[in-house]
Amino acid sequence: MAGGKEIRNKIKSVQNTRKITKAMEMVAASKMRRAQERMRAGRPYALTIGRLAANLALANVTDYRHPFLGKVENPKKVGLVLVSTDKGLCGGLNTNLLRLVVNRMKEWEAQGVSEIRTTCIGNKGLGFMQRMGAKVVSNVTQLGDTPHLERLIGPVKVMINAFERGEVDVVYIAFNEFVNTMKQEPRLIQLLPLSGESLGTPESTWDYVYEPDAKAVIDDVMLRLVEAAVYQTVAENMACEQSARMVAMKSASDNAGNVVKQLQLIYNKTRQAAITGEITEIVSGAAAV
Repeated sequence: MAGGKEIRNKIKSVQNTRKITKAMEMVAASKMRRAQERMRAGRPYALTIGRLAANLALANVTDYRHPFLGKVENPKKVGLVLVSTDKGLCGGLNTNLLRLVVNRMKEWEAQGVSEIRTTCIGNKGLGFMQRMGAKVVSNVTQLGDTPHLERLIGPVKVMINAFERGEVDVVYIAFNEFVNTMKQEPRLIQLLPLSGESLGTPESTWDYVYEPDAKAVIDDVMLRLVEAAVYQTVAENMACEQSARMVAMKSASDNAGNVVKQLQLIYNKTRQAAITGEITEIVSGAAAV
């Protein structure tokens, strides 16, 4: 059994660790509220521009068909935008997402996909893809606590340009969807080409007068739709990150408290045994005298 001094040092070490995890829990809780506000603030814009794009491109009959629209059968080249976190200590958030991505990549290879290009947003996903030997064509890391569209456009534009040139047949985006504070679900959805299912079926047909022409208007709206989708997924992932980190740090703090209680009990038993031993020696010595 460990000595009293060693147990006291262990108790002190665990208590110091608990102070750190408690502070990280409070910081994550504060950041989580702001991240959720940004995520919810971006949803109305993403939904509105999605409905607008659906009416512009699907409901209205025009002579122009945007290259982002359509359906690809049996794609041979796939692009993947992976949205992960820059930092760890957020439970299994990244692990679950990367497991989903790896399983889907295996399915694509089994279906005959010859090439998979990857754009990584976040340091954890970038490191994982590099260790796997995946083809990373662009990346952005160290986004901070607030997503900035101007930093996201560049790396994502590389994948969009590859789709427009026909270098990839379909583009997917993988991210964590915020359900509630205790639940975050990894998702992988098709980003390009935009299908009717992803845009949503218009409830009614809207009539437009295009100025200067249908091509200019639809081109701009479709690009804004893709940018809004990427921004919203990053905002969702950041809200998931802070929520998962808060829960993980709370669990760590609670576990540290339980460990301190157990070590305190062991220390008391050890101290009591030492006192009992000393009393026995004194009584035995007195009896011998």
